[in-house]
Amino acid sequence: MELTVFGATGGIGQEIVRQALAEGHGVTAVVRDPARLPVTGAGLRVVTTALTDPEPLRAAVAGRDAVLSGLGPRRRKDAGIATKVTRPVLRAMEAEGVRRFVAVSAAPLGPVPEGETLFGRITTPLVSALLRPVYDDLREMEDEMRRSATDWTAVRPPKLNDKPLTGVYRTALGANLRGGHSIGRADVAHAMLAAIGDTATVKQALGVAY
Repeated sequence: MELTVFGATGGIGQEIVRQALAEGHGVTAVVRDPARLPVTGAGLRVVTTALTDPEPLRAAVAGRDAVLSGLGPRRRKDAGIATKVTRPVLRAMEAEGVRRFVAVSAAPLGPVPEGETLFGRITTPLVSALLRPVYDDLREMEDEMRRSATDWTAVRPPKLNDKPLTGVYRTALGANLRGGHSIGRADVAHAMLAAIGDTATVKQALGVAY
């Protein structure tokens, strides 16, 4: 496939680019600072832009099979970045007739699963309250996706870590996973790439966790 990746310099974004290249896909990585992207490969094209300029965004997504986004706020002061950038990306996709969009979101946007452990019932509301601006941003980002004409999927991981790729994790459509408290960034990227061709995930939130 020909893919475009936004947020390609982040932990999940780098993994999307690395794994997609390893699978033989062509990848256009859209970045603000190319020096922060250590991934290389014969199928890689790097586009440098402010991420909100309409014309470069349209050129970056035109003719692609899918667009993936690892964008998201890393801390409270980054709140707003996910919606700010995702909105023009979606408009660019609509203008170019590109349909498939897969973006990373977060598990706290979903309900606490039935039968959740005591740890999960305590920590999920606590984390949601402490990082409310971050999750409000992601919630608005998902709303933008729902309002768009794209075939979107919002992948919702819990706490992220840097464990190596396993390809072994659980998923749930429209729900979080009981006892699913963490997952590696590499496996989130794996799940996002797998979702591209999975029609069951279209216009759905996808919970993912170990």
